[in-house]
Amino acid sequence: MFGNPKAVLFEPYGKRRSRWPVPRWLVLLLIGMALGAGGVVFVQERYQPPRLSAGDSVKLQKAFDQAEAERLRLAGQIEGSTRQRETALAETKGLTDQLAASREASERLRENLASIVASLPPDPRGGLIAVRAARFTVADQALAYDVVLSRERAGGKPLGGVMQFVVSGESARGSETALSLKPVPISVGSFESLRGKLPLPEGFKPRQTTINVLDRVEGKLLGMRVINIR
Repeated sequence: MFGNPKAVLFEPYGKRRSRWPVPRWLVLLLIGMALGAGGVVFVQERYQPPRLSAGDSVKLQKAFDQAEAERLRLAGQIEGSTRQRETALAETKGLTDQLAASREASERLRENLASIVASLPPDPRGGLIAVRAARFTVADQALAYDVVLSRERAGGKPLGGVMQFVVSGESARGSETALSLKPVPISVGSFESLRGKLPLPEGFKPRQTTINVLDRVEGKLLGMRVINIR
């Protein structure tokens, strides 16, 4: 009863807690992280497309590289086609300008020819179509002709017909003869200059040509003139 008494520890707040307590917030945080990671894995496995393997990734990268190369090739073709189109447009514009200049020069030349035709002596025979001037030469057994026709009352529409030469001369046998050469189609506005060649028979020597202007072959005579061949 009177021995050494044992010390009694006084704990006013009850039993003493452990030295290293785990906070509740840390426990909740770890649980939340675990639930979040599990949710991510679940969503990936359940709803997202399956992840590619290494081989599939290599194939996908190869297909992408091929598509990119094809895109670059097509882009180059488009660029080349664009340059060709621009070049063609520039050439077309140049040709259009040349055509306009040629038409302008042709119009000036036609006006000059009209002035020259107006200064030529009139056709003594008259007619609906006048033979204002003509020249014939013989070379290589062919009759080369240069004829100028005109219409005094020319309308807006050219008058069509044919021009036929009747050539008088000496045949290869030495007899006098007249030949009707192939008709030449014509279209006469206010005036028309005709030039060309027609074949002659072998050995034929022409001396004179009658120019017949007809509305058609063997048709109505619209004009006529006789020209000596020099």
